[in-house]
Amino acid sequence: MPDAVRLLLIWYGAVSLLAFVLFAWDKLMAKLGRRRIPEAALLGTALGGGGLGSLLAMALLRHKRRKPSFRLGVPAALALQAGLLLWACLAP
Repeated sequence: MPDAVRLLLIWYGAVSLLAFVLFAWDKLMAKLGRRRIPEAALLGTALGGGGLGSLLAMALLRHKRRKPSFRLGVPAALALQAGLLLWACLAP
């Protein structure tokens, strides 16, 4: 496996875990009526490599699923990340 692919997978895994934790924390804070994580931070984490973790959190935790920016933005971020990974796999 090329080093670029390995690094991307490590990055995506780490940021996806962070994104999942952020979504879970935001959901907990919403239930408790406490200070929330800004939506820009959640979307930024998804775009920064956490697309899979964000999508899993949206599905499993049922959080932010109605918001159009998340319903469209998170799958778009995941598609971009998959495309970058594919490009890294096919690059010589």
